[in-house]
Amino acid sequence: MDINDLKTSGIGTFGEGVGGKIADRLFKVTPGHDAEYAMEQAAVLLDCAYKMTLEAGVEGNGRFLWESHYLTGMAKALVEDVAHSMRAAAVR
Repeated sequence: MDINDLKTSGIGTFGEGVGGKIADRLFKVTPGHDAEYAMEQAAVLLDCAYKMTLEAGVEGNGRFLWESHYLTGMAKALVEDVAHSMRAAAVR
């Protein structure tokens, strides 16, 4: 299995719905994108979140807390989506 042949599956989600409902997510990864590109984007999002949390920690305040939360949630959705595609390809 080569990551260059994998595509996003569309199962990765992020963002709670009204009232914090996890079953009603606001955002979903679009199926059909190159998995390698999705992983690159996840790395970019995580790098941004890392820098924000580092600055918040050094400064000793909660600045960038919610921004980091959203960025890591988006990255998590991308990684979960690609992982699902990898598992599905292994079964085939």
